[in-house]
Amino acid sequence: MDDSSLKELLEDLPVFWWEVDQPWQVRERGGGAFADTGTAQRFLERLHQEFTGAGPAPRAGRWQARFDGRTFDVSWPQGAGRAPRRTHGLAVEVASRPHGPRRYAAFADLADLAPAAAFIRDGQGRYLWANHAYAHLYNTTAQDLTGKRIEDFDAPAEAARFRALDQEILRRGTPVRHTLGYRRPDGSAGRAVGHRFAVRENAQTCVAGIYVDITDHLRALVQRQEAEESLRALRDHSGLPCALLSVGGRVLEASAAAAELVGLGLPDLVGRRAHSLLAPACGLEGLAGRWRGLIARRTRRVETSAVLLDAQGRQRRARLHLSTVGSAAGRARRVWAVVTHQGLAHEAHPPLTAAQIRILCLLAQGSSNSDIAASLKLSRQTLDYHLARLRQLLGAASRPALVARAYVLGILAPRAWPPRSATAAHPLSTA
Repeated sequence: MDDSSLKELLEDLPVFWWEVDQPWQVRERGGGAFADTGTAQRFLERLHQEFTGAGPAPRAGRWQARFDGRTFDVSWPQGAGRAPRRTHGLAVEVASRPHGPRRYAAFADLADLAPAAAFIRDGQGRYLWANHAYAHLYNTTAQDLTGKRIEDFDAPAEAARFRALDQEILRRGTPVRHTLGYRRPDGSAGRAVGHRFAVRENAQTCVAGIYVDITDHLRALVQRQEAEESLRALRDHSGLPCALLSVGGRVLEASAAAAELVGLGLPDLVGRRAHSLLAPACGLEGLAGRWRGLIARRTRRVETSAVLLDAQGRQRRARLHLSTVGSAAGRARRVWAVVTHQGLAHEAHPPLTAAQIRILCLLAQGSSNSDIAASLKLSRQTLDYHLARLRQLLGAASRPALVARAYVLGILAPRAWPPRSATAAHPLSTA
C-alpha cells in the first residue's frame, strides 16, 4: 500500500490491512482494528489457516471471519496466495448483532461532524450516507442526499464521469486519489481533493470517498506566488541595492544593484556571509546587537548606518533598512536588507575625531573660522591645524570642497538641518 494519506486515514478506522509475499511473509500491515501488534499477528495467522485449510477457497476472495468475539468482512484478491508475488487484503469489522446498538458510535458521530467531506454510494450511484461537510459541497443537507443518485446533484457530464470512476474502483478494488470541482454556495468555483475506495456496507461492496476543501489553500498559494513575483520584480527592476539574509547572516538572494554596490558578480554575492561585506569600523558591535534584536523579534524593523567594503577594498557609508520576514512568534526566519542612501566609495582613512566632525558640521552651516573657534573653544592655530588635516584626509582644497566631500562620503546626514553627523559611529569617526 503506497498512499501514506490513505494509511493515516485507516489508522483511525475499525479496519485492518496487510500485504504479504510468498511464502506468507508479512511486509506491511496497519489500520485501527487492533490495539497491539500481537493481536494483529494472531489475526493474520488465523486467516492463513482458514485460507490454506482443507475445503474450497472462499468465493470471490471475500468471506466473514470470527476472531476474539468480533466479526470481520475479509476481502482478498482472487487467486491471492497462489502466485509467487506480493498480495494484499483488507478486513473491516462489522456488528455481530445487526439489530443491536451501534458499534463505534463515537467514531460515526465524529465522521458526521468532521470538516472533511465524506460519503458512501452503492454500485448504482445511490447515496447511502454522507456527512454534513459533503452535503455542504452541494449546498444541501445530508438527509436530502441520502437515497438520491449522483444525477440528482451533478450535471450529466460530471455524473457520468463520477459513475465511471466508481465502477473502476469497484472493479479494481484499489483506492483512487481524486480532485473534485464544485460550485460553492456563494457562486464561486471550489476545489476539493481526497480519495475514493471500496468498502463493505449492508453486505454489498460500495464506494466511499473522503475529501478536503482546498479552495482557500489554492487561493492563498496563488496570492503568495503573486506576492513573490511582485517582490522579485521590485528587487530586480527598482535599482535599489537589497538582499535577503538568513538568520545566520548569509546572503540568500540579492539584486543586481547590490552586487554592483560591493563590486561582485551576483553569483559571487549569493551565499556570502554579510559580515564579510562590512568594513572593520566603530559601531559594528552596536550593529550586531541590533541584528540580534531583530532575530529574537524584539523589534521588526531597524534603520541604521554601516560601512560597506567592496571587492577593491574601498569603503562606503550606507543607510540600511532591515526588516524581518515571517510571522512566527519566535525567532525571525529571514531578514531583508535594503540600502536607501549610499556615500561615495573611498580608500580607508584614519578616523576623524569628534572635534573634526563638529567642524565639518559648522562649516556646512556657513560658520566662519572665528565662529567655529569660539563655538568649540579652540584657538585659531588649533582650528587651522584641524582644517589642514581635514583637507588632507578628505582630498579637498577649500572650505566648500570640504563640505561637499563630507556629504558625498556620507560623513554628514544628507537630509538634516542644521547639519549633523550621519552617525555617531562613522567609519572616519571615533565619536
